[in-house]
Amino acid sequence: CPLLNFLSSHSKALSRSSVRSRMALKPPKAYNSLQKGALVWDPKPLQVKKIFEALKKGLNEYLEAHQAELDYLSGRHKDTKRNSRLAFYYDLDKQIRSVERYIRKLEFHISKVEELYEAYCIQCRLRDGATNMKQAFSLSPATKASRESLVELYRNVQECTEDMCFIEGALEVHLGEFHVKMKGLVGFARLCPGDQYEVFVRLGRQKWRLRGKIETDDSQTWDEEEKIFIPNLHEKFEIKVTELRGLATILVGVVTCDSSSFFSPKPQAIVVDITELGTIKLRLEVLW
Repeated sequence: CPLLNFLSSHSKALSRSSVRSRMALKPPKAYNSLQKGALVWDPKPLQVKKIFEALKKGLNEYLEAHQAELDYLSGRHKDTKRNSRLAFYYDLDKQIRSVERYIRKLEFHISKVEELYEAYCIQCRLRDGATNMKQAFSLSPATKASRESLVELYRNVQECTEDMCFIEGALEVHLGEFHVKMKGLVGFARLCPGDQYEVFVRLGRQKWRLRGKIETDDSQTWDEEEKIFIPNLHEKFEIKVTELRGLATILVGVVTCDSSSFFSPKPQAIVVDITELGTIKLRLEVLW
């Protein structure tokens, strides 16, 4: 399970009190938006809220599914104990312990995401308050006290902005992975045997370029079938499809796709209209 592998690698608690000291406990390479040259001091609270709600919903769905599995296994465990089938009993006991460990990791994961978002909201409110006060002081008569207050408020706004960006980077570590599978193009009469296409998928700095061909029996062959993407708080999937004709390439269409709906325990079947009229569609499957 991709999410289980992810949870196992990110299960240590962040223990220090200040925002940036907590961020320092993780290696810099773990933060997509904090990499050198990628940091933009422009936090986006509305987008963060959207991703947080989708992430929390998906994690709770995972938790509910495994709690139901635990209840089912526990019932079988009791029946087996009465029937004295020892080998099967111990096998069930092992499964139950495994599911219980996974549930504890999920519960910790949810609490850590909630903790980060709560800290983010606090910094957001502090920044909004300092910004409003800064605007009010800038309209008041210029005095030494008001100038000193403006300098202090400007510093507060900058610190809150930096903290929000660091928290966004920390939250990205908890987003898991998207396993994207290529399911082919759908084009009805637009797709003919021998046609060749190139599909280019981008998510921030992550890229996936693959080529495919329409066979004589209308099946499709692609040089790659699956790619793992690390979710990003601010970036959307950008999909570009071109048709290859000898040395020439013809642009079929470019679309963007929001990833907030992909945080689900069930594989998501995605059908994207590549052309404006939907005459050519791209089918993908996303597993979180």
